[in-house]
Amino acid sequence: MTLQTTYLMPAWGLLFLLWAVAQATQSCPAPCTCQALETMGLRVDCEGRGLTALPALPVHTRQLLLANNSLHSVPPGAFDHLPQLWSLDMTQNPWHCDCSLTYLRLWLEDHMPETLQHIHCASPNLATLRPLGQLTGYELGNCGWQLPASWAYPGMWWDVALLAVALLGLALLAGLLCAFLESMD
Repeated sequence: MTLQTTYLMPAWGLLFLLWAVAQATQSCPAPCTCQALETMGLRVDCEGRGLTALPALPVHTRQLLLANNSLHSVPPGAFDHLPQLWSLDMTQNPWHCDCSLTYLRLWLEDHMPETLQHIHCASPNLATLRPLGQLTGYELGNCGWQLPASWAYPGMWWDVALLAVALLGLALLAGLLCAFLESMD
């Protein structure tokens, strides 16, 4: 290997890196700005842009700033195509904390549980000003996930068994009463 070849290899590597960064920033959503990170990912800054819906995010997003917008919900699967996402700021949005935020809550529990305490609900009344991480499933709403109603509720079989024991006890008591009355005659 010559001295000239040694200097060309880093130059080609640098050109390839610059090309990859340029390609990644081309997929930046229109209302946001994107900046290449040293860690081979993107910092996508959508902070304070008046967003009412989540924009299409580049797959190489590592840091995502969505604070101070007008976001109410996050569609299911919104972050599933972002395997490198490790930093997310979603504060200062008027979140509507019902079943439409169930995906976000579950995703954050799996990836960034500390963030759940910083996302505060603006509505409905039951959840207003409370952190998303403190809401129960009941407070988020049933979301239509209930099992179909059965003709027999789970406790019904205990009720049937109790009724059978009571009827058997009454039959035995009636038999004893009849036997006692016959012995008196």
